[in-house]
Amino acid sequence: MQTSLTSEIASTPEGRAADGILRKCVHCGFCNATCPTYQLLGDERDGPRGRIYLIKQLLEGESVNQSSRIHLDRCLTCRACETTCPSGVEYGNLLEVGRLFFDQRVPRKRSEKLTREWLAGIILRPRLFSFLLAVGRLVRPVLPSALKNKVPEHPAEPLGGDRIRWPKPVHSRKMVVLGGCVQTILSPGTNAAAATVLDRSGISLVEASAAGCCGSLDLHTTDERKARQRARSLIDAWWPWLERGVEGFIVTASGCAVTIKEYDHLFRGDPQYHEKARFISAKTLDLSEVVEQEMNSSNRVKAIGATGAARTTVAFHSPCTLQHGQQIKGRVEAILERAGYRICEVEDAHLCCGSAGAYSLLQPGLSRQLQTRKIAALQKNDPDIVCTANIGCQIHLNSVSSGPVRHWIELLV
Repeated sequence: MQTSLTSEIASTPEGRAADGILRKCVHCGFCNATCPTYQLLGDERDGPRGRIYLIKQLLEGESVNQSSRIHLDRCLTCRACETTCPSGVEYGNLLEVGRLFFDQRVPRKRSEKLTREWLAGIILRPRLFSFLLAVGRLVRPVLPSALKNKVPEHPAEPLGGDRIRWPKPVHSRKMVVLGGCVQTILSPGTNAAAATVLDRSGISLVEASAAGCCGSLDLHTTDERKARQRARSLIDAWWPWLERGVEGFIVTASGCAVTIKEYDHLFRGDPQYHEKARFISAKTLDLSEVVEQEMNSSNRVKAIGATGAARTTVAFHSPCTLQHGQQIKGRVEAILERAGYRICEVEDAHLCCGSAGAYSLLQPGLSRQLQTRKIAALQKNDPDIVCTANIGCQIHLNSVSSGPVRHWIELLV
């Protein structure tokens, strides 16, 4: 694609990055075939190719307006288009730049800004979120159905029950696991289950209490400045652990994992943090990568029970941040099969469930359509268990599922 960015934009690091990405695009349209919003709406501007043209127009100084922004806001950032693209277009990075310059050229309405700040302000403060969640459960019977589904009736009970206890860090091999934001409240057993499983393989998991949020939600609400602030705090909290000799960092939520793995890009213009960010990214692994390594090297990671697992069918929802963002596809399914579970085939497994960070709150209509499609596909073959690898997808699907949706690591306890 030929480009002619304005001199003002072309001189910035973001502009140069966008120019390189735009030039890779060959207009083929393969991306539209796997884009969830294009499939729902059938509008060229609601597919990757159309959004690329909108961003190109903006960067070349052509007229854009609030209606142009709507099509960018409708994007889930699922990055299925990146998996499909034969030219290697880094659409996610381009969208990030496009949204940045859109905010400068066409500022959001004050009501929109306040909504996004309000969401981040609640979700990223665990104590406040926990309090409001408790209040929400009390008044849940009188809430509108759309809001009622967002409030889990009870805290998630781990599949392993009483068997999930965080082991003491007695092993010489240690890794740091991200505590996360809402996961500590909505699914507190997930990290404990990971610690229990890896303890059997001689790895002790520890949390860095000051790490806080990875910054992913701020990126979802198009606030890159705040995302970098939170990422700096995480880097500062994790860095001393490297000096203590930990093997690396584990993330049990695939949405957080992809964000941390891309800190190199997030800090591309920060001379103070770029090298540290790059090193932290290189040392960060999704939980599935670590479990697979340990299975291959020691075969000591076991399932709940061989006989129980052999009679259990599992439908796995592979989050977009796992299969498209991190490009990890089929790994969790293979782990569960080795543990003795039978894996159900899921139709259109490449499509997003509609959670996508804050998307389900900012674009509820489109999100519900995708949610309905996904849960139908997951439950089509009547599995015993539905599981996933990301807390956002887990809670989103759990609100409409006929049974509890689990994090896959619980099946190995």
